[in-house]
Amino acid sequence: MPKLLAAFQEFFREHSEHWVERFDYKEAGPQLLLQAFLQRIVNGGGRLEREYGLGRRRTDLLVQWPVGSTEILPGRPVQKIVLELKVTHGSPERAITEGLAQTADYMGRCGAGEGHLLIFDRRKNVPWEEKLYRREEQAGTHIIDVWGA
Repeated sequence: MPKLLAAFQEFFREHSEHWVERFDYKEAGPQLLLQAFLQRIVNGGGRLEREYGLGRRRTDLLVQWPVGSTEILPGRPVQKIVLELKVTHGSPERAITEGLAQTADYMGRCGAGEGHLLIFDRRKNVPWEEKLYRREEQAGTHIIDVWGA
């Protein structure tokens, strides 16, 4: 997943301005681009659940990948990865704080062993060199990768 998300960062940098402007609802653009980019998971035997319900709250994406098999089968082990997405037009720190708590909660609820928080910084005056980053954060007992885009 880290290699896939690193590739997405570059894809988003190169293509987001052109594609995001096509959507009537601009806040949905980054999520739709990520979903389209991750569609290759489904083609490779995994599953991409959108707006996956966990209790009363919802996570944006849950990736499920078969362990020791080429497809998800009942009773077989499945790797679960939570992806929480936040779009911000201001300082990303508030979105990160909120997103870490949500991601950790989702990971605990569904038994995911991996969690990623993607922060889409839509400020126009910030250069891409500052928007693109990856760092590890701890939220409770969970280690979560935070990605800037």
